[in-house]
Amino acid sequence: MKKIIALVFAMVMAVCLFNGCSASATTGPVEDVVLKIGVSTGESDPRNIAAMQFANEISEKTGGTITAVVYPYGQLGGDAELIDAMAADSKKVDIIITDASNFATYEPKMGISALPFLFDDFDTAWAFMDSEIEAEVEELLIKDNMRVLAHYCSGFRCVTNSKGPIETPEDMQGLVIRTPQNPVIMATMTSLGAYPQPLSFAELYPALRQGTYDGQENPIPVIYNNKLYEVQKYLSVTNHIYSGLCFTISERVWNRFTPAQQKIIQKAAEDSAKADRESNRKQTEELMETLRKAGMEINEPPLRPFAEATRTVIESYEGVYGDTYTKLEAWMAEN
Repeated sequence: MKKIIALVFAMVMAVCLFNGCSASATTGPVEDVVLKIGVSTGESDPRNIAAMQFANEISEKTGGTITAVVYPYGQLGGDAELIDAMAADSKKVDIIITDASNFATYEPKMGISALPFLFDDFDTAWAFMDSEIEAEVEELLIKDNMRVLAHYCSGFRCVTNSKGPIETPEDMQGLVIRTPQNPVIMATMTSLGAYPQPLSFAELYPALRQGTYDGQENPIPVIYNNKLYEVQKYLSVTNHIYSGLCFTISERVWNRFTPAQQKIIQKAAEDSAKADRESNRKQTEELMETLRKAGMEINEPPLRPFAEATRTVIESYEGVYGDTYTKLEAWMAEN
């Protein structure tokens, strides 16, 4: 009988070792895991700093059995490349932090949070990103190997250019504007009369310096932290789109972890998202004066004409979003 029990125990241990079981749900897999986090912006960008906080928290809470390395400056690829790599399960990247609407190339409804002039302030935008409406849309990404754990913030997108201040939509006519590979943002620029041309963020600074593009559009913290003021003279605070970021993990990687480990990773993602949001709010409020001192000419045009000019974008996407857009309208009426 003892021999039989010993044999059964040995078989169970063998199965556990083969499948990566662990003795404790909180100590991690048999082999340590190092997560690769891809970020398109620079080291000083709030999303990169918050990602480092996430890495420190999971290392501490798992006793170092799960760690993470952050790769800024698009080292693992630009935003579109990072999304493609995760969708293809290429194992090139495990976690990406990028604009929610960038995922619209895989799930069109992911562009809904980036409809022009949808939100007036951070609190409303954050509430929507954390709403059930957004969660339902994000569930549709799981089939593409992407699971959203938390929502970072990049801020409200503004236009910079080298030609002159943007006071009215007419001033956008004919400007070649760099955008991400993002259908909603591109449609918004087109509705204002500009020529949107997608380009990886890592290539943006040299392209602006060389004059390949007249301008670009990004939130104020991105403009400052990535030194775009060195290659752009004019900043117009158009706030045309809110840029909410999705902290997204590979579904294959997520399923490697025990429920206890997933809880640690989820909590760390949410904690880092809170830090990122507050950092972006603070920087948005404080950095305009810093940018002026750095030599930028900043203007704050009346936004109603811009909102009216981009109304066609919203109308063109109502059919794409369907009942999700109906839910958005009801949510906006209540908030």
